[in-house]
Amino acid sequence: MISSRQIAFETLYSVLYDNAFSNIELDKMLSGIEEGKAFASRLVYGVIERKITLDYIIEQYCKKAKPKVKTILRMGTYQIYFMDKVPVSAAVDESVKLANDNGLSFYSGMINAVLHNIANNIIDINTIDDLSIRYSIPQSLINMLSKAYTKEAVKSFLPYINEGATVFAVPNYTKADADGLVSAFEKENIKAEKLNDIVIIKTGCSITELDAFKKGLFHIQDLSCFNAVKALDVQSGETVADVCAAPGGKSFTAASLSENKAKIYSFDIHKHRVELIKKGADRLGYSSINAEENDACEINKNIPECDKIICDVPCSGFGIIRRKPEIKYKDLDSIKELPALQLKILTASSKYLKKNGRLLYSTCTLNKRENEKVIERFLDENKGFVKISEKTVFPGENGADGFYYCIIERVK
Repeated sequence: MISSRQIAFETLYSVLYDNAFSNIELDKMLSGIEEGKAFASRLVYGVIERKITLDYIIEQYCKKAKPKVKTILRMGTYQIYFMDKVPVSAAVDESVKLANDNGLSFYSGMINAVLHNIANNIIDINTIDDLSIRYSIPQSLINMLSKAYTKEAVKSFLPYINEGATVFAVPNYTKADADGLVSAFEKENIKAEKLNDIVIIKTGCSITELDAFKKGLFHIQDLSCFNAVKALDVQSGETVADVCAAPGGKSFTAASLSENKAKIYSFDIHKHRVELIKKGADRLGYSSINAEENDACEINKNIPECDKIICDVPCSGFGIIRRKPEIKYKDLDSIKELPALQLKILTASSKYLKKNGRLLYSTCTLNKRENEKVIERFLDENKGFVKISEKTVFPGENGADGFYYCIIERVK
């Protein structure tokens, strides 16, 4: 049977050198084992999260290494520094074994020596002045964020970038409020805590296996996203379009807050993602949701006039790095075309809005070119709309993700 370290090695090589998506590649690899899934997942995401830090440590003793050797050294170093339950001897010995098992026996002596040196000369990472190295964030991204939000603001939220993401559950208000959901979790020995209208799940568990999940008592959604939909104030009897809806969280929140009494059209361009929305709505019992395929960039004359519109556009994702750590290594040039796409989606979506109707524009990124600048350009080009409210949330506020949203209203 393939070992958890072998799975981590193959996954990391695919992600770091072949541009595979970590979640997709890891899920595929984990399907081949019964035990060690948690260990492999921790190792994969941990190495990706801490790659710059790990490379700095490794380079004190090894300036250059072939990609597969570098991958093994990163894995070994991560175990030494960040996995307290793994003995140093196991981290070193298993790394050497991994080299031997993958046709890299020629380098096993070097791997052994480098990792022993690393283990015998531990660096206090928190004393490193270079923020890029300390938090494993590319300097180019730090520069971009600092220019937009000030160095002080960035320094305040960087410590949260590599922390585990908080798990929030949104109650299905047709079946249970936040207090009722906490009680339901406690019956399954799951520690949970109420935070205003939402619930924090404190106990690690398989969410989909919970009885409360199967009964449709809640769906998972980050606090920032929940608060954005709440700010839109969807009411009973209103018509709502969620133009980039999959996998459905914002539509589900709108349905819950309106007690399943709004008419919600949930769209996505991909058929299989529309099916995800339908499956989730069925589990939750939200008959108010109608999920269909649609291209958000184009105006669809079959979509009715709406009281409210949710426009959560594709973005660079810099607010959810802790959930998808490889995002932070994106070439910044690769996201330059996003604002044009976002504006196109926003402009098309606004055509469905009734007079005095309101639209929620949101992203899970911290990039003013995708956020404030898109809104400014839209308002310049569309004089019949006004900005009602706007908010940027930095990672770590109440355990939430980084997020941006703006509410605009059609006034004529």
